[in-house]
Amino acid sequence: MPKILDLAVTPDGQNLISIFSDKEIRILNVGTNAERVISEDHSITSLSISGDSKFFIVNLNSQEIHMWDVAGEWEKPLKYMGHKQSKYVIRSCFGGLNSTFIASGSENAQVYIWNRRNSRPIEVLCGHSMTVNCVSWNHRRPQMLASASDDHSIHIWGSSLSNKIQPQKLS
Repeated sequence: MPKILDLAVTPDGQNLISIFSDKEIRILNVGTNAERVISEDHSITSLSISGDSKFFIVNLNSQEIHMWDVAGEWEKPLKYMGHKQSKYVIRSCFGGLNSTFIASGSENAQVYIWNRRNSRPIEVLCGHSMTVNCVSWNHRRPQMLASASDDHSIHIWGSSLSNKIQPQKLS
């Protein structure tokens, strides 16, 4: 029996999405009990769902993030690359206005940000000195992002007047 590694309920309450140690993603419609299974080629380490309940991302230990649609219309995921992940669990998230962006920590002590429509990062944030394990976007203030690192710090990132993202260190 495979181990459950992570799970989340879509914000609309319609689906339960879970990831397993056998590289499978299972999407259960809680109203109909219909289940869909997606198989990945590499180990899945974490899961995050968009605020509109339409998409979810999974981090893979192959240094990729895959975005799937919850409805099951896509045959292949959109892929995001550039961050480093091979050894640790790294958590990513959707954020910004209308969940337009994806943010992820990285084993190289940086935070990566992608526009959902582009597989290459649009911004790389430096400020930590060790692996960045998780990130979380502020849904009330879409320009604000928090990151946590093995360097025992939390950084709060936000837009400044120069339109560059600046860290504020909390430790």
